[in-house]
Amino acid sequence: MTVPEERERWTPPAASLPEPRPPAEDRAAWFSYTAANDQIVWSAALSAMLGRTPARDGMTRQVLARYVHRDDLAAALGAITEAWTTRATVRSTVRLMRHDGGWFDVDCRLEPMMSPDGTVRGIRGTVRDVTDRERARREDARLTRRGETVQTSLVDPDPATGLLTRARFADEIDRALRQASGALLVLRVQADSGDADLLHRAARSLEDRVGPDQLLGRVGTNEIAVLLAACAWPAARKQANALVESLRDESGARVWGGLVRFRPDGEAGSHDLLIDAEQAWRQSREVDCPVTLVAHPVPARDRQGSYRNRVADALGTDRFTLYSQPILELQTNRVTRHELLLRVLDEADGPQSPTQVLDTAERLDAVFDIDLWVVERAMRLATEQPGMGLQINLSGRSVGDPRLTAEVERLLTQYGVNPEQLTFEITETALIGNLSEARRFADRIRDLGCSLALDDFGSGYASFRYLRLFPIDLVKIDGEYVVDLVDNPQDQVLVRALVQVCQAYGIHTVAEFVQDEATLRMLRELGVDYVQGYLIGRPSPVNPGGLA
Repeated sequence: MTVPEERERWTPPAASLPEPRPPAEDRAAWFSYTAANDQIVWSAALSAMLGRTPARDGMTRQVLARYVHRDDLAAALGAITEAWTTRATVRSTVRLMRHDGGWFDVDCRLEPMMSPDGTVRGIRGTVRDVTDRERARREDARLTRRGETVQTSLVDPDPATGLLTRARFADEIDRALRQASGALLVLRVQADSGDADLLHRAARSLEDRVGPDQLLGRVGTNEIAVLLAACAWPAARKQANALVESLRDESGARVWGGLVRFRPDGEAGSHDLLIDAEQAWRQSREVDCPVTLVAHPVPARDRQGSYRNRVADALGTDRFTLYSQPILELQTNRVTRHELLLRVLDEADGPQSPTQVLDTAERLDAVFDIDLWVVERAMRLATEQPGMGLQINLSGRSVGDPRLTAEVERLLTQYGVNPEQLTFEITETALIGNLSEARRFADRIRDLGCSLALDDFGSGYASFRYLRLFPIDLVKIDGEYVVDLVDNPQDQVLVRALVQVCQAYGIHTVAEFVQDEATLRMLRELGVDYVQGYLIGRPSPVNPGGLA
């Protein structure tokens, strides 16, 4: 059977709503097709279902393309072909199009009509409206998919301790702040020698000692916070000292605490309180006392100045370092890029993720110097590796800082770097301080020959808006949608859609978190341009002489 090239155009009726469709007897809704004259005949009941009777010259097999839903046309043709070739009754459920532009579901029973010589001369079909049944089935399927795809809880446990992550713990602090006075305790737990399980044991010990209404969270490399909501200040002081002493006795580790009081009418938010408590435990360590108390909020200017000094000290004492992770180009199957990753050197545990440091630095407007440090070392590295592309992460505040454009131009000239080697990454979830300045930076680095990438695409509030605001060359698909790609059909649909959108915009794509060959093969099929992850290579320290 053939299908016409174009579907019949539908002209909407004058009325805003279609007329109610009168019920028809199931047995009276039928059609028949005869091959000899290529003609279809159907009953008045079927005409009533469809809303009109086609012209006589339109009663051929091509009428299927006008009255069968386009998404079900292949299934309808397949069922007819099966009944014709097998000479057996075939049942199929399809959607039919009404004259008013709506559609309804039918069960269709197809029976071959036989000639005296045993050949099939046509098909007879009986049609029964099953719209209510199919609507209920589709709704059940939709709710099932929603149940499978929506995360059951916003509580993301820290994998090493099982406690709340810093971000989720901060949410709980904000909730406590709206209800009553209380206190926040941050404990620094540090062993004299490397003990990978120390923080896990400390978390279990604290769980045994805090009350059921007191929450725990991992808020730093070796930091555990205790939220003492609705707790009087004297009781909070007493409990903080008891928790520090018990951890010291039980684990033999060095433990310091910082305790901060909060009130519902205070100006300090969750992140401010965490910063103050972290500064307090550092004071405890300096004077070697169990707990430092902060009974009154730290002035915002003092908090910002203190953190700026910490950043300057870290930069001056080489407490920041760079790692790199290779990126594979799928067309050539070669590593043509490396992403540069900042790490913070913890005095006890070596290189650590900079997430906490950068988050705090962004909130206190102290991140520009860190980003500039990374950019300058990337320039040095580019001169040592002239054939390698380097991707440099920038914070949202720095991208919106008018000083950044001038500094990039200066460093390009100072080090004589080929700008085509450099791609500057901004994160979709970043809070860009000044969109006009950020656009100016993006346009200028493109003019200079550098590229611009959007990191964690699909994860943040910006959605597709940044694709229109900035001249993006490269999009990095959030690894959350890649790590389970092979076994998750919903993630496959999302990644396919993201790739198609980027292709339409003329943007290359990178998939993160690629850890196995099956995922790599699927990403090739979906049209991704580059891949990054443990399968390609783990992050490794940047050596003085170049990339590992």
